[in-house]
Amino acid sequence: MLNADKYRSVIWLKGGRSYPNLDCFGIVNEIRRDLALPEWPEFSGVTKDDGGLDREARRLIKDLRACDPIEGAGVACFSGSVVTHVGIVVNLDGELRVAECNPKTNVTFLPLSRFKSRFVKVEFWE
Repeated sequence: MLNADKYRSVIWLKGGRSYPNLDCFGIVNEIRRDLALPEWPEFSGVTKDDGGLDREARRLIKDLRACDPIEGAGVACFSGSVVTHVGIVVNLDGELRVAECNPKTNVTFLPLSRFKSRFVKVEFWE
């Protein structure tokens, strides 16, 4: 069971991989640890600048399996054909949501439909 309150203290930091300073990929591995799931590569220093997030997300996806939204699934978000954001599916109070970390809003837990409406394409991976 995920303790959502833990993430209220997270502050978005570009390239952040150490709790409580996390970016969108940093939150994915932090939550995977809390759900006792295997961690994915840390991608230290990778940001969406210069296509880094797109490149590393595509490399990681090669070793994963596409799935329906389930707790712990990674979320790849596309703007056009480029991965520009990632998140992770969590179960809060019996509802699947996407946990994400952004500048200004820090960590949010959005219902799947609301989250998906913000992107051209959204894929789920496990």
